[in-house]
Amino acid sequence: MSYKVSFFGTQFKLFCTILGLLYSQSLIAQGWLPMGSRSHALGNASVAISDVWAYHHNPANLVGIEKITVGLSYENRFLLKELQSQGLVVALPLKKGVLSVGAQSFGFKNFRTFRTGLGYSMKLSNFLSAGVQLNYHQVRLSEPYGRKNALTAEMGLQARVSENWHIAFSVFNISRTQLAEFGEDRLSTLMRLGTLYKFSEKVFVVAELEKNIEFPLRFKTGIEYRPMQKLFLRGGLSTTPIELTAGIGYRFKEKFSLDMGCAYHQLLGWSPNFSFVYQVK
Repeated sequence: MSYKVSFFGTQFKLFCTILGLLYSQSLIAQGWLPMGSRSHALGNASVAISDVWAYHHNPANLVGIEKITVGLSYENRFLLKELQSQGLVVALPLKKGVLSVGAQSFGFKNFRTFRTGLGYSMKLSNFLSAGVQLNYHQVRLSEPYGRKNALTAEMGLQARVSENWHIAFSVFNISRTQLAEFGEDRLSTLMRLGTLYKFSEKVFVVAELEKNIEFPLRFKTGIEYRPMQKLFLRGGLSTTPIELTAGIGYRFKEKFSLDMGCAYHQLLGWSPNFSFVYQVK
């Protein structure tokens, strides 16, 4: 599997080739990673989902947050300690709109990427919501190679066609920010278009098209079923490459929720994940 990532010079070509063999396409989006076990369990078809993890997927979807909410996330890709990712988000509802801050970290001591940012979301009308976000990125390698820093911007839209049907769109790295001059190495630009449809209060499905401008189009889909008031069962699928996902969630006293799940890649194996969300009264 080819993986095009150049960092700061030709001396990294071999390193990047080896690293690329460890990655599935869901990690190819340099500078961006999905966060939250709910998203992972739904095949990462999350661009139309309105929860606190929308900070990492589509800032427009944060408009539904009505209480101060904090989320923590962890994933271990293919059970390798070098491919761990951690995520954080805090959403603060204002009189008009929602302010959000967050961060994510991926890798280990010899290779690590870090992103943090500030976002704002608001309703433009009863039909349409929008969100914007500014991110700071750092790519760090062990000495003597050093680190690189960059800024990116992203935006998202959400249209409520009806109470049960939502359509959403997001673009990450609108400016095609350059990370290094060598080979015009840039942080990836990622475009996502998706939909969510609620069949009832207990079942909804999501579907999404994701296009990294450097890689083939991906299709992702998932379903969430609530058999009990506080219990959630989830499953999903993504293509290019094919990855199967599943998970479970439980809500404690309306303030706490815990989600767990796992993804399976037919060649690289299992990727467990979990996340925790807390709503402040």
